[in-house]
Amino acid sequence: MNKKLAAALSGGAVLVLALSGCSDDEGNKVDDWAKTFCDQAKPQIQKRADAHQIIISTAADSKPAEIQAADSKAFQDIANADRALAKAVESAGAPPVENGEKVQQDAIKELNATAVAYEGLKKQVDALDPTNQQKFADGLQGVADGLTKIEKMDQNALSKLEEGELGQAMAKQPGCQKPTASTPPKASGSAAPKPGSTASGSSAKGSDSSEPSGKSSTKPAEKTSSAKTEE
Repeated sequence: MNKKLAAALSGGAVLVLALSGCSDDEGNKVDDWAKTFCDQAKPQIQKRADAHQIIISTAADSKPAEIQAADSKAFQDIANADRALAKAVESAGAPPVENGEKVQQDAIKELNATAVAYEGLKKQVDALDPTNQQKFADGLQGVADGLTKIEKMDQNALSKLEEGELGQAMAKQPGCQKPTASTPPKASGSAAPKPGSTASGSSAKGSDSSEPSGKSSTKPAEKTSSAKTEE
């Protein structure tokens, strides 16, 4: 019953930085900024990856209530991570690139807006009736549609940070690399995590940790299996 969210996730952003060449002249300042940001961003990138894995690993035969709980938690976790990423961008200061202050403010604004959008999805999931399987499946389709739109927001949230020398510098920082799965994805069973546990979560677009270092992983994991909806 989670295939629909899965389809939405499969087209999702992985917050991977598209990189181009780095200028030697600005290298030190840019590298310093990237380190400051990426060191703070690392746990949030992992949190986002774990949240996506919770959705992805929800078994197709899981009960509606289990899917609801898993997706609700995941959406809130992603929202929290996005807000924390916005604070990390703010704390790092304006990046030492052209129009750095605008780049910073745009990223903060868009990350916070994306967080609000994910919280909206959480409320939408929470409002579904898990006792009626057909209605629940239909409602989950609406959630999947909303998720597709939010993914576009996610792709844009840090797009300016991902350009040029700044993106190149971020890609070299361990904190901005794609996280490895904290636990192997479940082959079957409920995806709803037990309190305090996290499903592992490599970002959907690069669930493996062997992605080339030319890309950084601030983007949401590729959404591949969020809503496996039983037909």
